[in-house]
Amino acid sequence: MSALEGTRVIDLSAGVAGGFCTKLLADFGADVIKVEPTGADGGLRSLGPFADRSRPLETGALHLYLNTSKRSITLDLDTASGKVLLGRLLSGADALIDDRPFGTLEAEGFGAQRLADEFPRLVATQLSAFGQSGPYMSLPWTNLTSFAAGGQMAATGDPDREPLKNGGFQADYQLGLNGFTATLAGLWAAAESGVGDAIDVAAMECMASTLEIMLNTYCYAHVDYWSGRKGNVLSGVLGLFPCEDGYLGIHAMPRNFPALARLMDAEWMVEDERFSDSASRLAHDDELRAMVYAWASQQEKRAAYQRAGETRAPVAYVHEMSDLFTSPQLQARDYFQTLQHPLAGTLAYPGPLFRMTDTPSSLRRAPLLGEHTSHVLTELGLEPGDIDVLRGTGVI
Repeated sequence: MSALEGTRVIDLSAGVAGGFCTKLLADFGADVIKVEPTGADGGLRSLGPFADRSRPLETGALHLYLNTSKRSITLDLDTASGKVLLGRLLSGADALIDDRPFGTLEAEGFGAQRLADEFPRLVATQLSAFGQSGPYMSLPWTNLTSFAAGGQMAATGDPDREPLKNGGFQADYQLGLNGFTATLAGLWAAAESGVGDAIDVAAMECMASTLEIMLNTYCYAHVDYWSGRKGNVLSGVLGLFPCEDGYLGIHAMPRNFPALARLMDAEWMVEDERFSDSASRLAHDDELRAMVYAWASQQEKRAAYQRAGETRAPVAYVHEMSDLFTSPQLQARDYFQTLQHPLAGTLAYPGPLFRMTDTPSSLRRAPLLGEHTSHVLTELGLEPGDIDVLRGTGVI
């Protein structure tokens, strides 16, 4: 049995945030019904790269990853019949997830008041950059604007260069992860009280919440203590240093500086007055940094990492994608899972974020567009003839 077995979720999302939120729900057993436009114009299916360029709607990397374990139906929500069918879906659902532009759900006739009145047990989670209230609520947004508005970019990059965003869709993934957690909390509360909730998750707030001491210092002391970007190397004992085949990450606190010195075959530094304590190391940081750069430049990343583990030195190497894919740690834990897709072929997929012993996750391949439309509508009580009519008129 999976942890969320028996929970039905209607997924109206079109982006990475909603896709990730509902992927987590689906992988842990929820019956996630992904409602997609009949032509699948836009959304996750339109984003490459593609395993097979001749079949872009079915073989996009983000679609294959984020839509695992879901069922797909097509539904034209601009039609009256499409709206009626969505209402019937919501009548039997426990949760609704939406990350489309502000006001879309309301324009389709499913505003907050109607959801509360007609579907009182439903947990309705809306994911957006700025939330469902405030002066920014209706502004268009992307992963990039979420990074910028949430403060992350102000702290990322070299001090003498422009701000940078983190790689990939990390702001959207943070939004989806928080949406997953919030939805679980809403489902738990609904099971206890019998009443659902409207949940509003904003990427701007998710990103600001991860700023740690930078935002806290400003809130509490009105001091921009961590202002400015610091780059990849903050000091001789903290940063990323290029090695022969990549980068080594070092974070030596006072208690483990001796271990770093041993790793560098420079134990003499512990007794040298220039490096004997934190204040001295900071005062002579240029000299120390030059030594670390010189040492790192002669290291092979895996060998240095192995030796660091043996000497208990706080050093690791930056894992590139090939390193992750061949990682003995991830392989030992069976992190990558192989799924066979009828059009994309047999591929390896990243596994679950966490492990549950008695109610584990279970990945199933991403669905074809509208693959489960007939089955789901039959579950709603429609006859084959009714389904044929809907298909003929373009509703599904």
